[in-house]
Amino acid sequence: MPLFLLVIFGLYSAMHVYAFLKMRSAFAFGTAPGILIGLFMALMVCSPIIVRLLERQGIDLPARILSYIGYGWMGVLFLFFSLSIIMDLIRVAGYAASLALHRDPAIFMPGAKAAFLIPLILALGISVAGFFSALDIRPVRMTLRSPGISGEAGRLRIVQISDVHVGLTVRSDRLKKIAEVIRKAEPDLIVSTGDLVDGQMNSISGLAEILHELQPRYGKYAVTGNHEFYAGLSHALDFTSRAGFTVLRGERVDIPGVISIAGVDDPTGRQMGLHGGKTETELLSGITHDTFVLLLKHRPTLEDGSTGLFDLQLSGHTHGGQIFPFGLLVKIFFPYTAGLYSLADGASLYVSRGTGTWGPPIRVLSPPEVTVIDLVP
Repeated sequence: MPLFLLVIFGLYSAMHVYAFLKMRSAFAFGTAPGILIGLFMALMVCSPIIVRLLERQGIDLPARILSYIGYGWMGVLFLFFSLSIIMDLIRVAGYAASLALHRDPAIFMPGAKAAFLIPLILALGISVAGFFSALDIRPVRMTLRSPGISGEAGRLRIVQISDVHVGLTVRSDRLKKIAEVIRKAEPDLIVSTGDLVDGQMNSISGLAEILHELQPRYGKYAVTGNHEFYAGLSHALDFTSRAGFTVLRGERVDIPGVISIAGVDDPTGRQMGLHGGKTETELLSGITHDTFVLLLKHRPTLEDGSTGLFDLQLSGHTHGGQIFPFGLLVKIFFPYTAGLYSLADGASLYVSRGTGTWGPPIRVLSPPEVTVIDLVP
């Protein structure tokens, strides 16, 4: 298991220990209830691994049920942990105030039961709201002006989807909503900036047709994200192709007089020995700036050698944090977390919050989006 996953597994386990201790402090339960609660929490810690094992064996229904329970629990636990830490700080401040004022600490400090129940109730309420927020897929619209857009071509409308994560929790109903939002936008060009799929592919093969029905006049293009490699690259590429996308792996497509589109693989491919095509700098160096240059890249990072070689980079990967306050941690690793950023030489970077969800099927203060970008002269 990679070190990163071991760290995540350790942190997730620690959150469960924290929640268990909080619950025991609040209710002072005995040995038997403690064992049952501990077993449930152990199952929840291991549920992401169990889900993947069930998927690989083609046991789809139990995998889907456990994924909703396990990932839903993950979202509630993360919110509970965040809110409970705030409650702990309030209790510490209350205790300090009681010492300073020589008063009974009970006057200033919530009791153990309240300190557990208040964050729990808030976490459950926020999770329910976050579940419906994740289903409320709306367009995010913007207009960008560039001399690289031909006056003869006029407005060029690009629709970007990212991080859809078609799999156990993102199914046909969600895909149909996404397709309907795209259809109403009337795009000239559709792009997917990675993580179109998630996990094993055996349960989602029939869903590609929902996206295949979308046929913009300049086509559909996609790049790989890290989850294309996790899911099995050949199967992920097959799904993406059947959905009607041309996958750019260190490649470019020129639409004469309109736009040049370059796409690169996610770095996960290089780590797994599956990286395709040219490097980003090699790819962009070979493009003349007669037309607008669009770079599709899953992760919102900038290469030093690429500066000035593209007009707009479209990325995803961060989900905008997906669940606040997780976005504060994401920003440490990816300073370009969500939204439009102005770069040197008049270029721009747009980072999508993502169209689907990964892990917990909820979004908190980071709603899903289908990005609609109008490029005008």
